[in-house]
Amino acid sequence: MKGNEAIAISAIRNGVDGYFGYPITPQSEVMETLMKEKPWETTGMVVLQAESETSAVNMIYGGACCGKKVMTSSSSPGVSLMCEGISYMAGTELPCVIVDVMRGGPGLGTIQPSQSDYDMIVKGGGHGDFHNIVIAPASAQDMYDYVDWGFELAFRYRNPVIILADGIIGQMMEKVEMHPSKPRRTAEEIRRDAPWATTGKTPDRPRNIMTSLSLDSDIQEVFNRKLARKYAEIEANEVKYTEYLTDDAEYLFVAFGCSSRICEAAVDELRQNGVQVGLLRPVTLYPYPFTRIGELASGMKSIMSIELNLGQMVNDVRLAVEGKCPVGFYGRQGGNIFTPEEVVDAFLKFNNLK
Repeated sequence: MKGNEAIAISAIRNGVDGYFGYPITPQSEVMETLMKEKPWETTGMVVLQAESETSAVNMIYGGACCGKKVMTSSSSPGVSLMCEGISYMAGTELPCVIVDVMRGGPGLGTIQPSQSDYDMIVKGGGHGDFHNIVIAPASAQDMYDYVDWGFELAFRYRNPVIILADGIIGQMMEKVEMHPSKPRRTAEEIRRDAPWATTGKTPDRPRNIMTSLSLDSDIQEVFNRKLARKYAEIEANEVKYTEYLTDDAEYLFVAFGCSSRICEAAVDELRQNGVQVGLLRPVTLYPYPFTRIGELASGMKSIMSIELNLGQMVNDVRLAVEGKCPVGFYGRQGGNIFTPEEVVDAFLKFNNLK
């Protein structure tokens, strides 16, 4: 199935309560698949096309306030419209999953793949002192698996989780192993597992008021410091990455999403020619694997950040490296996708090996 279809099927099979979205290429198959599958007839899941992306994000805001497993999906211009709502949910400490299948920008740009939402999403995706948890799939299987993982993280930390995919991962078709289904939670289970939610007034507990508003700056400062402690916990416990041929590597690529798959082929080609190159793929973009990249940098002749943008993640790579070795960048923009041969050529030029 396509990566987008895997998102939809996983949502149904993992007991999601509601999906609210708006069509935009290259992620429209998420909603189209949900409409085709009609989960409201089988699991009771709500699937609704909202009036706009702004409406969709506020619908999941309302559902999350009730402790429900709710999600939306969009692409770059649509996610821009969601940023206010994402900030509200972070400020209310609400769990949700938001899928961003990136396309070329800025503006309406193209409908072709890109990774140029990195700064917008990883640096916050809205106003104020907050972080989204950001996870980056690199396959259709990841798209399926990360829905469940995303909700686990969202509820564990009461925080928005962004599945940051690119148009290639959304549109490519691969085999997907589907794990056993999970039923939707009952009202009693929600009250047990989400005592913070507004579930209506009950005999033993008054209604919880969910809001991100504070009119007292001192109270707001205390709350922001609470968020900071939560983010420190996330950074300590949830960093995830994969490595490819790094044990004996003298050079390193850092790439996420589809770029990491292209870089694997580039690594293989370079090694066939006697150049010891490895690859680190950040799976979590927030929290970012700063420590591991810094450790690897100590033994590297150089590191290159390979991205489908003008160079956004490379700034985090430089922070991680701390001057231990040269850091380079190669990328393409506007929806153009590099080949393994182009990555190899850029690597050789950066390292004066050509």
